[in-house]
Amino acid sequence: MADAKPYYAHPFDDSKLKEECGVFGVVGVKDAANFVALGLHALQHRGQEAGGIVAHCPDQGFNSARRFGYVRDNFTKASLMETLPGPVAIGHVRYSTAGSKGAVIRDVQPFFGEFSMGGAAVAHNGNLTNANALRKELIERGSIFQSSSDSECIIHLMARSLQRNIPERMEDALRRVEGAFSIVAMTRTKLMGVRDPHGVRPLVLGKIGDGWALSSETCALDIIGAEYVREVEPGEMVVITEKGVESHFPFRPQPSKFCIFEHVYFSRPDSIIGGQSVYETRRQIGVELARETPVEADLVCPVPDSGTPAAIGFSQESGIPYAMGIIRNQYMGRTFIEPTEQIRNMGVRLKLNVNRALIKGKRVILVDDSVVRGTTSRKIKDMILDAGAKEVHFRIASPPTAWPCFYGVDTPERGKLLAATMSEDEMRDHLGVDSLKFISLDGLYRAAGQKKGRKKSCPQYCDACFSGEYPVTPADMIEKGFEMKAAE
Repeated sequence: MADAKPYYAHPFDDSKLKEECGVFGVVGVKDAANFVALGLHALQHRGQEAGGIVAHCPDQGFNSARRFGYVRDNFTKASLMETLPGPVAIGHVRYSTAGSKGAVIRDVQPFFGEFSMGGAAVAHNGNLTNANALRKELIERGSIFQSSSDSECIIHLMARSLQRNIPERMEDALRRVEGAFSIVAMTRTKLMGVRDPHGVRPLVLGKIGDGWALSSETCALDIIGAEYVREVEPGEMVVITEKGVESHFPFRPQPSKFCIFEHVYFSRPDSIIGGQSVYETRRQIGVELARETPVEADLVCPVPDSGTPAAIGFSQESGIPYAMGIIRNQYMGRTFIEPTEQIRNMGVRLKLNVNRALIKGKRVILVDDSVVRGTTSRKIKDMILDAGAKEVHFRIASPPTAWPCFYGVDTPERGKLLAATMSEDEMRDHLGVDSLKFISLDGLYRAAGQKKGRKKSCPQYCDACFSGEYPVTPADMIEKGFEMKAAE
């Protein structure tokens, strides 16, 4: 099984950044694992490689299930869910970022550990930038790792802590790690949530009946009928028991550096981030993009689905009609388990098709969320021209992606990022389009609610993939030879 390729790994969509992971937890409800399965289903966009659930009930203790593939194909089966009883459970959907890139069941979270004061399970969204050093230290001291995931370091650090209880051991462990982490964890009676001091990755708190829920996004609270209470603050640890929610701030305060790409692409458009609708932020990105990069054209068309809200905003601001010029095949999922060479050559056409009657003879503005390698963008441009478009203009709802992410997003190495090796004009010529324009960093910040744009001295978000300014030094990567951007 370790060498098998996941069926959902799409062989043609190599030009997009892959989502990190999604975490979800519930306490104080009957059959908590069923609620967790629903929450993970709503977070499926954050990780489609694998999923796992750990639950606890007083009669049976801890039980877990980890599976490859979609939540809907695994955690909707009564025979499986009956093995996960109890009033507290946590879950995780995964796209591998650190560790093995293959399908290895031991890398699927949540991770579980049995301590002297009882068991605990941990689910982690993000990436630890000093995991290699920690792993080496822990192995030298006798720890035996079961996975290749950086997240397992947290369990081993907890095991070696001398603190009295599991929440205190978690605090102790997380003070040793660097990077980005939003964590949902559980003991026999407690549900815990923690965000790193910069708050790079999201985590929210919800109320469901007499119980509580923690989630990567608010859309997963909606699916279980939970009331959104608030975000877990950067550097905050919440411990939830039958008595309610306790809040701690165990880390040294740091400037907030929430990932701005959550606004652009990762989060679902029906989620709320920082009190703002993700959909409305993306629509406003399109408005700013139209103001910054006007062009004469006949149609504004989104590259589905992530470019849709920005395309709507671009159309509204520019007055150019919005049209669904590209249609997505919503049933791509399992169709081609082992594509033949002939099918592989069809490329992106298996997933997207051009509305020829609409496109023919038109000057088309294509709005997409990002350009990473550019391979998919070129294929889409070819499809539009083949359908008879007169002109093709790309408008991108994020600045050029010129730097890799080390905080939980699967990014190509810097040399494979188009914007790292080419100017905007060179990218335009490489893609073969009539024009190519990106939103500015200031424009992106304005769309995200920062009216004065980006503060150069202390940016309000983590925008390292655009700026090369990393809020947490990627120690492991520097040891491997990665060169940071020189200070200006």
